[in-house]
Amino acid sequence: MGTQGSPHRGADLAGIGLADLNAALDRRLADADARLLRDYPGDRGRRQPVHTVYIPADRIRPGIAPTWGEAAAQVLRETAPDAAELAAATGLAPEMVADCLPRVLDKLRTEPVEDLRIDLEDGYGTRSDAEEDRHVRESAAALCADLESGAAPPYVGIRMKGMEAAGRHRGMRTLAMFIAEVLERAGDLPDGFALTLPKITAVEQVEAMAWVAEQLEPRFGLDEGRLRFELQIETPQSVLSADGAAAVARMVHAGAGRVSALHYGTYDYSAACGVAAAHQSMAHPVADHAKAVMQLAAAGTGVWLSDGSTNVLPVGAPEEIRAAWKLHASLVRRSLERAFYQGWDLHPHQLPTRYLATYAFYREAFAPAADRLRAYLGSQGGGVLDEPATAQALAGTLARGLNCGALDTAEVEKATGASAAALLSLARRRVG
Repeated sequence: MGTQGSPHRGADLAGIGLADLNAALDRRLADADARLLRDYPGDRGRRQPVHTVYIPADRIRPGIAPTWGEAAAQVLRETAPDAAELAAATGLAPEMVADCLPRVLDKLRTEPVEDLRIDLEDGYGTRSDAEEDRHVRESAAALCADLESGAAPPYVGIRMKGMEAAGRHRGMRTLAMFIAEVLERAGDLPDGFALTLPKITAVEQVEAMAWVAEQLEPRFGLDEGRLRFELQIETPQSVLSADGAAAVARMVHAGAGRVSALHYGTYDYSAACGVAAAHQSMAHPVADHAKAVMQLAAAGTGVWLSDGSTNVLPVGAPEEIRAAWKLHASLVRRSLERAFYQGWDLHPHQLPTRYLATYAFYREAFAPAADRLRAYLGSQGGGVLDEPATAQALAGTLARGLNCGALDTAEVEKATGASAAALLSLARRRVG
C-alpha cells in the first residue's frame, strides 16, 4: 500500500538518474579508493626467502653460503646419517623425513642460504671506527666476489646500527661506505639487496630512514625507490605507542613505500617486556602478541613478515644437537602455521631443520591444497566451496612451496590442472 504513490516501482530504474548517482558516488570515494591502492597494494610479486641468516661482518668471507651448506651437510652425516635417525632427532614423521631429506640435501648443495644479512649491529658489537670501516670494506669485497662467482644468496644486505642518537652516525657511515664499496666493485647493487633497521622506538626514525634512502639514491646514481629496508620490531615502543596506538602500523606507512618487511626480535623484545631470560622464546605470549599486531599492520601492504630466532644452537654432543634440532624444527613449524613464512637462523647447523620443517609443512599441505584448487578452477567437483580469497591463499601455499624447493613444478601442475604461472598469478591477484 505504501508504494502505490511512488513514481518508480519494481525493476523499473528508468528516470532515477542512476548514472549520475554512480558518478557522484565515485567522486565521493575517490580519495579513499586512491588511499587504499597506495597503502594496501597487496603482494609485490617477489619470492620471499624462508629465512634470514645473520653473520657478523668480521666473519664474512668469500664463499660463506656454500661453507654454511657444507657444515650443515656434515653435521647431518655425523649426527643423523639416515632418514630414520633424523626423524627420531627432530620429532617429524619418518615417512615425511624420508620424502623431504633428498630435497634438503640438494638445497644444502645448491642454495644453502636464501637471505644473508651482514651484521654490524648486535651480533657484531661496538668496535673502533677504523675496525668497523675495515670490516665494512672486507665484507663488501667478499659479497662482490660471491656475486661474480654465482655463490651469493638470492637476497643479501646489511644490518647497520639504527637511528638511536648514540649509534646513528656510525650506522649512516657504515651504510654509505658499504653501498659505495659494492657499487665500485660490482657496478650496481644486487637485485635482492636489503637493509635492516634495528632498535626502532619512534615513527620518526622510520621517516628519517626513508629520508636517508631518498637522499642517498641520487648521490650514488641509484634509481628512485631502489633503497628499501626492513623494520626490526624489537622494542615495545615499536609495537605500541604512548597514546595506545599500534605504532608498527604507522611505521609501515611512514616508510613511504620503502618498508619491505617486519622482522620480530625475540630477545630484545622479550627482555624489554620483563620476561626472565630462561623464558624468553619465540613462543612466549608476549612474542605472540607482538607478532599478531605486526601481522595486522602488514596485512594487504605487501610487507613481508619474519619471525625471530632461537638462541639454542645445535652444537656440542650429539644429544645436544638432536635436542636443539627438535626445538628448532618445532618452532619453524609453529611459525609457518601462524603465517610467518620466514625466520632467522644464526648457525649453519640450523639449516637442516629450517629446510626439513619447511619442506614437510609444504608437502603436507600440497595434496589438499591442490585438490581444492582443482575444484575451484572448475576441473572437477569438490566437497568444499571456496571463496576467491581462500583460493588465493591455497595458490599462495603452492607458490611458496615451489619457490623454496619443497614442491616441483611438474607435480603441482599435474595435481592442479593449471600452469605454475597461472597459480603464481592467482596467488598475487588482488582480491576485493
